[in-house]
Amino acid sequence: MSLRNEIFEQADVLQNLLDSEWQGIQRIAEKIKNRNIKYIFFTARGTSDNAGLYAKYLLGINNHLPVALSAPSMFSIYQSAPRLEDALVLAFSQSGQSPDIVKVIEEGRRQGAMTLAITNATDSPLAEAADEVIDMRAGEEKAVAATKSYTAEMMVSAMISAALKNSQDLHSDLKKVPGFISQALEMDQVIQQAAEQFSDVKHSVIVGRGYNYATAFEWALKMEELTYIISKAYSSADFLHGPIAMVELGFPVFMIAPSGKVFQDLQLLAKKLKNEKQARLLVLSDREEILDFSSAPLKLPGNIPEWISPITSIVPAQLFCMALARLRGLDTENPRGLSKVTLTT
Repeated sequence: MSLRNEIFEQADVLQNLLDSEWQGIQRIAEKIKNRNIKYIFFTARGTSDNAGLYAKYLLGINNHLPVALSAPSMFSIYQSAPRLEDALVLAFSQSGQSPDIVKVIEEGRRQGAMTLAITNATDSPLAEAADEVIDMRAGEEKAVAATKSYTAEMMVSAMISAALKNSQDLHSDLKKVPGFISQALEMDQVIQQAAEQFSDVKHSVIVGRGYNYATAFEWALKMEELTYIISKAYSSADFLHGPIAMVELGFPVFMIAPSGKVFQDLQLLAKKLKNEKQARLLVLSDREEILDFSSAPLKLPGNIPEWISPITSIVPAQLFCMALARLRGLDTENPRGLSKVTLTT
């Protein structure tokens, strides 16, 4: 099955990316610094948009660069683009074919901004439109649900961040990611058992915060496209500002809570959901004190630096969604109504 194979290819894909693209990314990072870029204007759709959400936290925290996520319809339908002269206009796209994403890059270049395409198709319209191109080197992705291209996009973002900071420590962290993913893939059987406990759900809330806010959104997307279960992503802070009111006995909540600066916030929420709301919790974490609240605890590898934890934490979520879809008798290779390349204007 393509989806399963592609999930299990991710450690090798990211190792290849590290080995083959590091020098090129260092060159691009120097060009960014020489251009005195004031902010990053990011454009994408679908899964790639969630990779951009990760980049927003990553480049903001590590590199102090503001990141704005674009509204492509400004460029395509409304034909009224914002000013981009001081921006790095950056696009993520697995296929590099969506016309609205290409238009954002074309307009950035027309305005004199530096443009960068990160894609799995270096001969695509997007790659042709950009000043610089980074090949995510994921190999052909046949399954409709993107998996290895998503982690590759995040890895490219992390490599750019490390190169911009010229940090050997950050680069050393990146070298550990393929090993962390290999460890996460060993959770396959435990994840299958967890999926069996949640095979009856009709809706779900998925909670993360900080770097893993993006993981919540990508997990929710995979839930909807593979299992057809209505799923909503929240930060733990936003969830407390109203949506927690819908939680009642047995309400399914999935949580991403690895070690890091937001862990305590997530732990307090998990305690509240379990003890006061009697929610049905599934928790991804490396910490026993929060896993104890989970009816189906999924233990992440330990000692993952928080800034790169989303590249690993999404992998168990991918496996969970695939297992849940199969338990529900669904086609994981070709979800209904979807195609591998979606062309939006």
